[in-house]
Order: sequence, then structure tokens, then C-alpha cells
Amino acid sequence: MRHTTPTTLPPTGDLGGSSKSEATDSRAAESRAADNRAADNPATDSRATRGPVVRGRRPPRPGWLLAIVLTGQLMAVLDVFIVNIAAPTVRADLHASGAGLQLVIAGYTISYAVLLITGARLGALIGHRRMFLTGLAVFTGASLACGLAATTGQLVAFRFVQGGGAALMLPQVLSLIQRTFTGGSRARALGAYAAVLASGAAGGQIVGGALVEADLLGFGWRPVFLVNVPIGLLLLILGPRLLHEPADPPRPADPPRPADPPLPAAPPRPRAEGPAARRSGPYLPGLDLPGLVLLAAAVLLFTVPLVLGQERGWPLWGWITLGLSAVLVALFAAYETRLARRGGTPLISPRVVRAPGMPLAVIRIALGMAANAGFMFAMTLHVQGGLGYSPLRAGLTFVPMAVAFGVVGLNWQRLPARWQAVTVPGGFLLAAASFAGAGLVLRGGTDGGPWLLVALTAAGAGLSFAYSPLLTRTLTTVRQQDAADASGVLVTAAQLGLLTGVAVFGAVFLGATDGTVPSVGASADALWVTCVALAGGALCGVLMSLVRRVGNLR
Repeated sequence: MRHTTPTTLPPTGDLGGSSKSEATDSRAAESRAADNRAADNPATDSRATRGPVVRGRRPPRPGWLLAIVLTGQLMAVLDVFIVNIAAPTVRADLHASGAGLQLVIAGYTISYAVLLITGARLGALIGHRRMFLTGLAVFTGASLACGLAATTGQLVAFRFVQGGGAALMLPQVLSLIQRTFTGGSRARALGAYAAVLASGAAGGQIVGGALVEADLLGFGWRPVFLVNVPIGLLLLILGPRLLHEPADPPRPADPPRPADPPLPAAPPRPRAEGPAARRSGPYLPGLDLPGLVLLAAAVLLFTVPLVLGQERGWPLWGWITLGLSAVLVALFAAYETRLARRGGTPLISPRVVRAPGMPLAVIRIALGMAANAGFMFAMTLHVQGGLGYSPLRAGLTFVPMAVAFGVVGLNWQRLPARWQAVTVPGGFLLAAASFAGAGLVLRGGTDGGPWLLVALTAAGAGLSFAYSPLLTRTLTTVRQQDAADASGVLVTAAQLGLLTGVAVFGAVFLGATDGTVPSVGASADALWVTCVALAGGALCGVLMSLVRRVGNLR
């Protein structure tokens, strides 16, 4: 291994002569000790010796990093919600079937949910900065392709790619923030991060409605995707100049010791993590590719028949596919367990999944997000297709729901402790009543008046009470070393819940309307049936609070 001399040691003309001064001997001893420490730690390189400052270039300001990563995050978060408002226009322009429309919305979430944990692992192995820019490039290119899509099939395919880009980009945002900022600046940066998440839903509804209604250059729904292109290109130009990879946390130095005598050749060391692992070759330790393939196949085999089944009359192949998805889930669980026992790094750690409270939290988070996505999908089709709202008015209709969700999520911890204990079941109960109330006030084909505003606000608050405390409490109960994996599991569960809600409750609404654009009365009846199903799903979340001990569900 080639060693580097610390930059504080000036060059000397004769390192081997007999007339060295005492100071020179001291410096040489310190240099040898540093070399010995470097030999003992193969992950140490010259950058670690010199520090993170690159010669000849001032390090970028952290404020620029925060602006770039949060802008990229906002684009990706908006795209989860912005397409809901554009869905009826996409359906009319591309003559999309109900199933095709569901895949346009769910395709983004499918690839994002499946690749999310892998994207986080790639950032840790290859570098958060590099993976953020790679994901941003994929997301921007896919946005351009979505905006130029000529058929429903093309749009669905590009939405899958767009979700994959988001899965590579978004996990790096929080990592870059946590490794760049400290103290009060970190708290402010995390506050900005939370604000972007909270405002993404409302912003997506408003921006989507405004872009579709403006019909820029006669492009209809296409600016919903094309708006990402100039923003993404600007970030790709600024990113390589203004983003930097934060230095690894400093490790305590080893105490000085005398030079050791030569030792026999040691067996090869295990592959190190961090920068040394990134330079070690094409193989990336910690990347569970077989697990990723099994999970992706299981999700696709589960989602596709739910989306296409109603339109195709629930053929035999759909039921076979659903059965195969269950088999693949079992194979995935068995493989992950075996990989963990061998000392590998599974995609989803079985130890984390079996942690007390985690199975129940996963089910309830997925259930809450499924209700959220299914309600918004059905409501969007009703208010635009049935009630004839413009895209902008439809987007503004959902703002109270999104704002209530964000406000409750940021403030629920201020409630008295005795109230916090019942927030989750109370949230599910409030959501169930709100879904039923929204369907009831719209059942006659009216616009619902102020009662719809009340129902939507209560629905957003109820879903947030069911989601935010559950997420926080579950993450605080897991061991610190499992916190990252637990967060990945819960976020993945939320994303899978979103796509399941679009598939299941979307099929209920489209089935009640025969998959066509219905009259206002038929649309209102279909929405009522869907809202009853949504209320039933939310009540399941209430009943789960009665579970005291069922295996590991407590």
C-alpha cells in the first residue's frame, strides 16, 4: 500500500543520514506511526489524512446543497399527486381505459416502492451525491418522455422509469442533510425538509390543476410532466458544481506506538464499507439483488390483476397471478431469513420485521395510505367526470384535506399525553366517518356545499392522526442500529399501500361505473359505494387497536 506523508511535514533532503536533528526524528516517528495506522485500516486514504477540503476550490455553501436537494425532492413529491388531477384529461386525450389510467398513477408508486430501499443502499455504497444526480437525471429524462408519450402504454412505461429515478434520488436527500448540517442548522434544515413533504400534496393538486387548465401551447395534460424538465436540467447543471459528498464522520485516532516488526502475510481482509468499498470493484456489498427481483415480481403479480381484473371480467389468469404473488412473497421471506442467518445484508431485515409492534404498524400504515390514495382517485374522477369541475377547481377542492394532513402531522405531539394514546384508533375512526360523510353529501349528485369541505378536512386530519403518531412511535421503539432499516420498511409499506389503494378502491369505483365516463347520478352512486368500502377499510384500522397479542403483532 502506498502511504502518504502528512502535508504538515516539510520535505527533507536526507531522510536516511546520521545527522538528523531531534525535531526531525520526532516528525519522522510521527510519520511512521501514521503510516502504521493507515496500514492497519485499509479504508484510510489520502483524503482522510488531509481532511475533506479540496485544494484549489472552496467547498460549496451548505445552503446551496439544501436548495438543490429540496427542489429535487419537491419535484418528485409533486409527481405523486399532480397526476391525479390530470387523470381525466389523460383519459380523454389518449382514450385510456380505466385500467390504463390506474397504471399511469400506480406505475410510479410501484417502482418507487420496490426500489426505495435499494436506492438508499446504493447511496451508502456509491455516494449520496452521485446517486442523487443519477436519480435526478433518470427522473428528468423520464418526465420528458412522459410528456411526449403518444399512447397509454408508453405513458405507463415511462411512469415506471420516473418512479425508479425518484427511488434513486429521494433517499439521498435526508442522508445529505444529516451529514452536512449540525446543531441548530440541522434542525432548521430538517424543518425545511418536513415543510416540503407537508406541502407536496397540496402543491401537487394546485399546480396540476393550474397547468392542465392553462392548456399551455395546446399541450393539455403534458405540461404536468414537462414542467420537470427545465427544473431538472438546471439542477443537473448546478449540482456537480454546488453539491459535495460530505466527509465520513471522523474516527478516533489510535494511540502512538512503536514500529512493529515485519509480520507474515495476513489473509485477505473482508471488504470494507465506505470509500474503500466504493473503490473495491464492480461488486457492491450490501446490495440484495435476488431479494429485489423477488419483491418486484411479487408486487407486479399482485398489482396487475387487481388493476386489469375488473375490466377483463376477472379471468382465470388473474387469480393464478394473485396466487403466484403469494408464493413469491413466501419465497422472498424465506430467502431474506436465510441471507440474514448467513451474515448477509437482506433487503428487508427479518429482525426488523419481527420487532415488537412492527407487523401491526406495517399493516396499519399500509391500510391508512391505501384509504388515502383510493379516496383521492375516486373523488378526482367524480368531481371532474361527474360534477364537471375544471382541473383547477378540482385541485383546489383537495387543498383542505392536504393542509389538514400536514398541520396535524406537525402538531399532534402538542396534545396532552392521555390524548396521544388514542390518536391512532381515533384517527381511523374519524377517517371512516369522513369517508362515509363525503359519499353521503355527494350522493344526490350535488357539489356537497360546505359539508364537503368539513368532510375533506376531517378526512385529512383523521388520516394524519392514524399515520404520523404510529410512524413516530414505531421508529422510537426499535433499536438504534435498526432505525434506518425500520424507516425503510415503514416507508415502503406506505408506498405499497398507496398503489394498493388505487388498484383496489379504483377498481370498486370503475366497476360501479362500468369503466366509462358516467353521468353525474351514476358517478355519485359509484362514489357512494366506494366511500362505504373506504369506511370499512378504515374501521379495520380501529379494530386492530383491540389486538393485544396475536403472535408478534403487539
